[in-house]
Amino acid sequence: MQILYDVKSDLVYLRLDDRQQQVINRRLAEDIVLDIGEDDRIVGIEILDASHHLNLGRLLPVEYKLSPGAV
Repeated sequence: MQILYDVKSDLVYLRLDDRQQQVINRRLAEDIVLDIGEDDRIVGIEILDASHHLNLGRLLPVEYKLSPGAV
């Protein structure tokens, strides 16, 4: 699992499956989008306005990556 955080857009992306595959986006709520892959499995979860919905400090000690250009 990977956790990516984009500071500029305040977006968290939880990547649950690292395999390359076609995905379909399904909006669960205004700020939450699921990426659905093969066999209707959740591949990723995108959370918009993440700092309003999550305590980003509590994600640690999970290692997370900043998207390129975020620093």
